[in-house]
Amino acid sequence: EIYSFKDKSGRDLALRPELTAPVIRMYIEKLQMHPKPIKLFYFGNCFRYDRPQKGRYREFTQVGCELIGCDTPESLAELVSLAWNCLRRSGLRGMKLRIGNLDLLNHFIESLGLDPSTKKSMMRFIDKKEYAALEDLLRGKISEEKLSDLIRFLQINNLEELKKVCKEEEEIDRFQKTVDYLEVFGVDGFEISMEIVRGLDYYKGLVFEIESPRLGAERQICGGGEYELVSIFGGREVSTAGFAIGFDRLILALEEEGYPFPKERIDFYIIPASKKDSVIKKSIEIANHLREQGKKIDIDLTNRSLKKSMKYADSMGFEKVMIVGEKDLEEGKVTVRDMKTGEQRRIEIDF
Repeated sequence: EIYSFKDKSGRDLALRPELTAPVIRMYIEKLQMHPKPIKLFYFGNCFRYDRPQKGRYREFTQVGCELIGCDTPESLAELVSLAWNCLRRSGLRGMKLRIGNLDLLNHFIESLGLDPSTKKSMMRFIDKKEYAALEDLLRGKISEEKLSDLIRFLQINNLEELKKVCKEEEEIDRFQKTVDYLEVFGVDGFEISMEIVRGLDYYKGLVFEIESPRLGAERQICGGGEYELVSIFGGREVSTAGFAIGFDRLILALEEEGYPFPKERIDFYIIPASKKDSVIKKSIEIANHLREQGKKIDIDLTNRSLKKSMKYADSMGFEKVMIVGEKDLEEGKVTVRDMKTGEQRRIEIDF
């Protein structure tokens, strides 16, 4: 659902629902004459007017890649492997990769002789895996034999069965080569699925989805494939393919798998142990010096008591606290406390 509204001037506006279209518009305006292929990536927020629930938000983040100007089987296999490896290297396990071909699906549907409105509805039902609704839609419009053939076609999960049904030898051969190159890129364990439609009308040819079964109904984390947008937006026709990862769902999936997210770590939490300006100024000077050395520093400038500052440091999980006291400074020293062991030591400061 597009997130649309009127602004204060009464203009109809909409927030971007995805990032492929804006990237292609940018390509047409800025990069159309550049040498091909062009490989782009992006990371940004998007908006859809959905009912908020786990894994589905009105504002969400997408990270993705686009390949412009090359559609060889090996280049498409590399694109899929990039998506797969991005998720794998993030630490996600238990992923499921499904690969399909919209051209082959569309050829089969064309053979049924349906009107455009019915085809649009059936694609929506296929996309949502609503087969009872699909059968209700098609009964009376095609024979029971053709309906059974369609259901069997959608359930095909290997290339050998696909070759027996499809007559489009060139597209089948291209699909086979893409699958072969996927294995060369080290992607295995995927399955062929003719049920993949993708929710947007501009997709064609190779399509794929990566799921995390732990997420239930909102299990899809990544989706992509070949598409046609450049000519629709008035640019010169060129092959395009890409994918987008739902960053929020990826984080959810990692949490479901118990991924050990690293906690924010600082090197020292500096506490001025006095409210005197001289102590506070020296604490700031120490913080600046350590930051210049590349250390991660937090400094307590709240003027609260040492006891409260130490309690805060403990609640935040800080490992080391540097206490800057008036008497220590007179000797050119500060006290460093290890919050795990409780050990304290005085160290010299020579700056």
